[in-house]
Amino acid sequence: MSTARIIDGKLIAEGLREDVAAAVARMSRDHGVTPGLAVVLVGDNPASEVYVRNKDRQTRAAGMTSIEMKLPATTSERELLALVHELNRREDVDGILVQLPLPPHIDSGRVIEAIDPAKDVDGFHPINAGRLATGQPALVPCTPLGCIILAKSVQPDLTGLDAVVIGRSNIVGKPVARLLLGENCTVTVAHSKSRALPEIAARADLLIAAIGQPEFVRADWIKPGAIVIDVGINRVPGEGGKHRLVGDVHFEDARHVAGAITPVPGGVGPMTIACLLRNTLTAAAARRGIALAL
Repeated sequence: MSTARIIDGKLIAEGLREDVAAAVARMSRDHGVTPGLAVVLVGDNPASEVYVRNKDRQTRAAGMTSIEMKLPATTSERELLALVHELNRREDVDGILVQLPLPPHIDSGRVIEAIDPAKDVDGFHPINAGRLATGQPALVPCTPLGCIILAKSVQPDLTGLDAVVIGRSNIVGKPVARLLLGENCTVTVAHSKSRALPEIAARADLLIAAIGQPEFVRADWIKPGAIVIDVGINRVPGEGGKHRLVGDVHFEDARHVAGAITPVPGGVGPMTIACLLRNTLTAAAARRGIALAL
């Protein structure tokens, strides 16, 4: 039985980070500009703290300035908004990322809308979402951007492919569908309430699973030879009382049907921070009218 090509997200992310670092070095040499990324963490969520540490390490490794701001969980919405407005004004800050989730007393939507769209490296601001939806240049959410890069590592030209996205979140499902339209795919957005979901998925030349349910997509949902991008990261019980990470696709079954598939972990996950660095570089160049070659 043949098995799918495994799409190595770690290797592809490493290559993207190297490209970003080289472009940062050119920007510093030719224009005297070092891109700066400010990451704001409110509270002490352990998963968020690990993620922020990784962002800081990779930002510095790419030659950028990393600005970490850790605030107590008791920080008020007004105080956080004041900090965002201060970062909007700072010339040394090209990208602003407020780590989610925020404490329940803070309206995350209001905080996202307060970020200068030109510095919104998460790509969540309504202005960037609107620009993406209408085909205009925009800062794009990092995970969807990573999905497209991974798919194009298998097939550089996605034109004409039947693409199915399972999931309709504002963070992944909707923006990745819009990016796929920009790649000239024929796009279907499905979700947990779609009728005949297995049949819809089985049409896809390119299947992107972002529904947030462990091993939800089975092998018989997959068209033989399809490219499968698994966005899910789910913790499930493992051996010895420990947990293990699985995706939204049943990997062991799907790998015998798909033509190429991302693993979990080691697929989409590593691309998110790499694309964040790319967005920070893009923002730094755009703010100063610098032509960027990646």
